[in-house]
Amino acid sequence: MTSQSPAQRKTGLRAAALAATAAMVVVAVQTGSASADTEADRTPGATAAPMNASQRTAAIDEARSGAAAAATEIGLGAKEKLVVRDVVKDADGTVHTRYERTYDGLPVLGGDLVTHTAKNSDVKGVEKATKARIAVASTQAPKAAKAGARKVIWAASGKPVLAFETVGGGTRHDGTPSKRHLITDAKSGKELYAYEAVETGTGSSQYSGSVTVGSTKKGATFDLTDGARGGHKTYDLKHGQSGTGTLFNDADDKWGNGTAADQQTAAVDAAYGASLTWDFYKDAFKRNGIAGDGKAAYSRVHYGNAYVNAFWDDSCFCMTYGDGEGNTKPLTSIDVAGHEMTHGLTSATAGLVYSGESGGLNEATSDIIGSSVEFFANNKEDVGDYLVGEEIDINGDGTPLRYMDKPSKDGSSVDSWDSKTANLDVHHSSGVANHFFYLLSEGSGKKTINGVAYDSPTSDGSKLTGIGREKAYQIWYKALSVHMTSTTDYKAARAATLKAAGELYGADGAEAKAVAAAWTGVNVK
Repeated sequence: MTSQSPAQRKTGLRAAALAATAAMVVVAVQTGSASADTEADRTPGATAAPMNASQRTAAIDEARSGAAAAATEIGLGAKEKLVVRDVVKDADGTVHTRYERTYDGLPVLGGDLVTHTAKNSDVKGVEKATKARIAVASTQAPKAAKAGARKVIWAASGKPVLAFETVGGGTRHDGTPSKRHLITDAKSGKELYAYEAVETGTGSSQYSGSVTVGSTKKGATFDLTDGARGGHKTYDLKHGQSGTGTLFNDADDKWGNGTAADQQTAAVDAAYGASLTWDFYKDAFKRNGIAGDGKAAYSRVHYGNAYVNAFWDDSCFCMTYGDGEGNTKPLTSIDVAGHEMTHGLTSATAGLVYSGESGGLNEATSDIIGSSVEFFANNKEDVGDYLVGEEIDINGDGTPLRYMDKPSKDGSSVDSWDSKTANLDVHHSSGVANHFFYLLSEGSGKKTINGVAYDSPTSDGSKLTGIGREKAYQIWYKALSVHMTSTTDYKAARAATLKAAGELYGADGAEAKAVAAAWTGVNVK
C-alpha cells in the first residue's frame, strides 16, 4: 500500500442468503451514491451479465471443453494448449474468455490472451500479452534446475526462451513477507525477470464511525464472519507475522470502541471495508466477489509491530493490515481496504505484471477502485475523495499518501507519461493512470468536491470536461476485465479503454472522445 518499498505487489503471471447470521447495527450508513450513469446510457448488451457461482462454473467448464478448438481457430501451434482462467459474458451473448497458455506441457509466463466470441460463436477478436510466436528449440534444459525451481517458457518480454522460475521466502526490511520470484534463462543462467509476489500496498470503527458489519452467531457468542458476502472472516494476528490468526469473537455483537486501544476496532474497519468493496463490485459491475465465484477473501489485522503497510497475497487469498506508527493508526480505512481487495480483482482478471508500466496500471487500478468504493460508501466520517490514504496519516503530517488530481503533489509520482515512466517504482508510475481517471471523471482545472479542493492540470494545456466518475469506472473495469492482459502498458491501456468506451457508449460517443482526450492530457497518445 505504501510508496516506500519498491516492489510490493504480486504480478498476474499465473494464474446468498444470510442464514444464522446476525449484524449489530448502531447507526446505519448509506451504501449507495447518486449515479450519473445508468445501464440505459450504455449500448444495449455491452455490460457484463451477472453470473452466480454455479453459472460461472458452467461457463468455465464449457470453455474448457472447447479450449482445443479455440487454440486451433486462433492459429496457435501444435504444442500450445489453452488453460481457461476466467469467462465474462455480456448481456448480448458476447463471451470473453481469458486463457493462460502452455507449450509442450510447460507454463508460458506472459502467454495469456483473451478471446472475444459473438453469440453465434464467431471469433470477434483476440488480445494477447505477447505477439511473439511461442516456440523454443528444445524444452530440455542443458543445466540442472535448482531445488524447488520449475521449468517454464518466459514470453513476457522479448523472444520466448526456456527458463527456470524459483520462489524465495523471508521478510523484507519493513516487515512485509517476501515471496520473490526469480526467472532465469535455462541455458545461460542469466536473470530475466524478478518480482515480489506479495502485494502491499455492527461496531465502532476508527475511521468511519458506527457502522454495520456482518457477523454470525455461534452458540451464545458471535464470530466476525460475514455470511451475506461469501463468508468473509476477520482474524487477529496479535502482532504476529505468520499464520491465519484467531477469528474475532464477541459476546454481545457490539464490536470495537472506535479507538486503536481496542483490538476489535481495526477488525471493524477491515470488515466494513471488505463488505463495501464486495457490495460495490456487485452493484457497479454485477461481479460476485473478487474472482466472480461468490467466495470471499479473508482479512488479517494487527500484523507485526508498528507495521506501516497493508498487503494482498494471492497465496492466501487474503488482505493483511498493519497498525501503523506506534500501533495507533491501523491501515484499515475504506479506500485502503478497497485498494488491497482490488489487487485480488486485478489478479483474477488482467493479471497485470507488477513491474514497469503494467505494474503502474496494477497499482492505479487499486487506487481507482478504492476511491470509487469510498464514494460508494457515502460515509459522512470518511467522505469520498480523489485522495489515497488520507485517513491513515501515513506521512505523519496529515497529508494523504497519493493525489489523483495532481499526482506529483506527493513529491514522487508523475502527472504524465514519458519514456522514463517504466523505470519508476510502480507506486509512482501509477500517477499517469490515476491522473487519467481523475481527468476523465471530473475534467481539468479547479473544482471542489465534498469539501476537498482540486486543481488538475494537463500535459498539453488542454481544458477538459469530465464524463462523471460512474462512467469512468465502468470504462476502466470493462477494459481491465476483458481487454487488458498481463503485459499491458500505457499505450495499450489507452487502446483498451477506447475499446471499452466504444462498446459501452458508442465508438463515436462523447465518452470515447473524452477517453482519448484524457489520455492525451497525460501524454499517452
